[in-house]
Amino acid sequence: MHREIYTSGSPWESRVGYARAVRAGDLIVVAGTTATDEEGGVVGQDDPYLQTRFILQKIDRALRALGATMEDVIRTRMYVTDINRWEEIGRAHREVFAQVRPAATMVEVRRLVLPEMLVEIEVEARMGTPERNAAIGD
Repeated sequence: MHREIYTSGSPWESRVGYARAVRAGDLIVVAGTTATDEEGGVVGQDDPYLQTRFILQKIDRALRALGATMEDVIRTRMYVTDINRWEEIGRAHREVFAQVRPAATMVEVRRLVLPEMLVEIEVEARMGTPERNAAIGD
């Protein structure tokens, strides 16, 4: 199967040996993504809502580079350092995915790579997902 990778240029990718996203066939997997900018600084310190928004924008860029959109996302996993702030993170997630409604998981972790990082998100997308999402009971 053909593999295509997307690298964002983050210093973490080369240091650890991974790609921001990988496409294999119609599946795209986006690695755990934090609110770090191109210079390695953390955006939205002490604000999990802003970090989540920034992360989702980075994920959107990775998906688009590989031919997908946020509408193709079928799963999100959110790792947070303070589960008590789940509503702020959930609000940012809902703003992007209210119509898409991917399967989602949010778990609290002890810490992320840098103490300023409050949220890390990874996603899976399947290209060519049906335009109409039918929910049970609709």
